[in-house]
Order: sequence, then structure tokens, then C-alpha cells
Amino acid sequence: MLLKIYPENPQPRAIKTVIDILEKGGVIIYPTDSVYGIGCDIHQPKAIERVARIKGIAVEKAQFSIIFRDLSQISEYCRLTDNAIFRMLKHHLPGPFTFILEAGNKVPKIFTPKKKTIGIRIPDNNIIRTIVEELGRPLLTTSVKDDDEIIEYTTDPELIHERYKALTDVVIDGGFGNNIASTVVDCTTGEPVIVRQGIGVVEF
Repeated sequence: MLLKIYPENPQPRAIKTVIDILEKGGVIIYPTDSVYGIGCDIHQPKAIERVARIKGIAVEKAQFSIIFRDLSQISEYCRLTDNAIFRMLKHHLPGPFTFILEAGNKVPKIFTPKKKTIGIRIPDNNIIRTIVEELGRPLLTTSVKDDDEIIEYTTDPELIHERYKALTDVVIDGGFGNNIASTVVDCTTGEPVIVRQGIGVVEF
């Protein structure tokens, strides 16, 4: 299903359709403030396995991130004991960043089989933030990659739907996405370290 949702004012009926799919263990594709993402409810293990199969990787080797509603929800799932890190998150989120934090006990073990860290996101995109808000639980997220050697990420939701319609339950058309991924910052080693420079500019 290709479902048009307007980022300025996401339609409640369309959002409910997506929530119903997620609650039944569905897999969705959605826009963020960087590239389009594939995701599911983090408390649906079979859906997580589906996402891993779509990406062609084993679940235990996957480096999936999690989209949260806000900082208070992040603090439920991650250890946020450093005030400087908390201030940095508050300054940059919502935004096109993935911050790597220490995972707390509420993060399902399927995400942290060996290492105890997790990438967290709060995209500056009304569609996906509304979905997470209405679902009441965080979402697994991983980028929609392209096989093209020059263009790494597909930006056209109709082309994404054409490619993934048999593998996912809904592709949300929220307009064209970016073709640059989020900036990844590791906050688990003392001083924050930029692991991947993406669309977001970090201010230390």
C-alpha cells in the first residue's frame, strides 16, 4: 500500500491506519528528516526479523537504531547520566542525528545481543513523530538503501513503493526525501565522537 500523508498536518485517519499495521506486527517505510526509513514496533520480534531479512542481514549483526517520541522517552530506554550529553541531545533533537547511547534494560535484548549500546533518533519530521506518539512505543529504524553505485539512497516514495511493496505492509508517501543520511555521534566513550558526517551539523 502507498499511503499519502502530509507532513504539515498528518491526517488522523491515515496515521491510525499505520498504527493498526504496526500493532499487528507490520513493517512500514516512512520519511524522516534525512533519508526514508524501514521500521517496526521495537516490541515485535517477528517484525524485527522481517526488517533484517529485507536488509539481507542477520538480526544479531544488525545495527538498527530506534526512533523516540522525545527526550523523556529516550531516558526510559537509555542511560542518560551525563548532563553534558543530555544538553547536547536537547540542543540537537529533533534533528537529522543518530546519537549512540548506552542501552537501558527496557531496550529489547534482540537489539543488544553483544554490545550494550543503541543508536537513537528523534527526526524533525511530523509524520514519523506523530506515528511514534500515537503508537506509544519507539520504532526500530534503518535506512532505505539503493543498489545504485552513485545514488546511495532512493528519495522518490513511488519508486520505493515499487521496490518494496511485496516486502512491507505500507510505504508512506511524505514527499521526496533527502539522499544524505543522518550524522552519527557516539556518546559512549567520554567525549562525543562523530562516527559518520551526514546531513546534520553537530555543535559541541
